[in-house]
Order: sequence, then C-alpha cells, then structure tokens
Amino acid sequence: MEEPGSAAAPPEGRGRDERSLEALSLAGGGGAAAAGRQLPEGRRATLASALELEGTVLREGRLTQFVANNLERRIRLSGAPRGEPPAGGGGSSIPAIDPGALQDVVALAGQVAAQVDELLRNVHCGLQALTALSVGCIQTYRDGVESLGEAADLSIRAMYALVARCEELDRAMQPVPALAKRIRDMKGTLERLEGLCK
Repeated sequence: MEEPGSAAAPPEGRGRDERSLEALSLAGGGGAAAAGRQLPEGRRATLASALELEGTVLREGRLTQFVANNLERRIRLSGAPRGEPPAGGGGSSIPAIDPGALQDVVALAGQVAAQVDELLRNVHCGLQALTALSVGCIQTYRDGVESLGEAADLSIRAMYALVARCEELDRAMQPVPALAKRIRDMKGTLERLEGLCK
C-alpha cells in the first residue's frame, strides 16, 4: 500500500479524477517539503499547490480560480456509467446510428423540401402579381402625365386665342367713343328742335 505522499504517478482515468483533495494536499505538501519551499497560508496554500499539479490555478486577491487539465475528458468520464470503462482511452465515444431515425430524417427532409418548393412557388406568384400591379400603376401614371400635358397645351393655346380675340375686339371698339360723342350731339340737337316746335 502506497503512502499518500509517495512520488508514484497517479492512476489514469476515473481513479485519478476521483482522488480527494486531501490526497492532493498531502501529495502537494510532500512535494513542497521536498523542495524546501515555505507556504505562507498553511493548508490553503498546500491545497492550491496540490491543485497546480492537476491544472492551472489563478489568484486575484482573495479569489482563486482553478482550470483542470483535460477538462473535456473529465466531463466525458463523469457522464459515463460507473460499470463501463471509457471507450477508446480518451477518444469520443460515438453511439450507434439508428436506421429508423435516418429514415425519419430523410422523410422529414423530403417534407421540408416540398414545403420549401411550395413556399417558393407562392412567393413567385406573389412577386408576379406585385410586378403586374406596379407596371399597371406606372402605366396609369404615365397616361395621366401625358393627358395632363396635352390638356395644359390645349389650355395655353386657347388662352393665346382669347388674348388675340380680345386685342381684335379692342381695335374694333376704338371708333366707339367718337360715335358716342356724335350720338350725344345729335340728341342735344333733337332736344333743341323739340323745344322750338313747342
């Protein structure tokens, strides 16, 4: 039976993972004593020194962090059943593939592909309808702009024609004031004649 402080290598696998902190502290204490080092905080420093053999110890003030070596392997070993040894000596154990599950996956993939095809067809039809509606709106807008331009052109031409007719009417009405004066003179003459006849 080996002493806890012996220099023998720790056992591999679950035995090494399940070694208690007490054994680590004794092993670390023996190593520290053999090296002649003085630990400032007693048992706590001894435990930290023992943990350094199993991983990385980081100290920040009063906070101590420990990162174990081969953490992924330790997690696999802790999740394996107790009666079974780890498969492959550290390699990942891959469970057997169920053919029924593969058939289910294939069937579901086919259903998903059919649904995706239907969705793409619906999207294509919707995009075509939106495109046709957009083209109709653009054509209506173009026709409205063209008719508005034609109406504006016709209105401008009618306005120019009205201005020209007004100018012609103004020129034709120029003799009217002289004619009105003659009519007033004739009316006064008639009134004087009527007065003489009475």
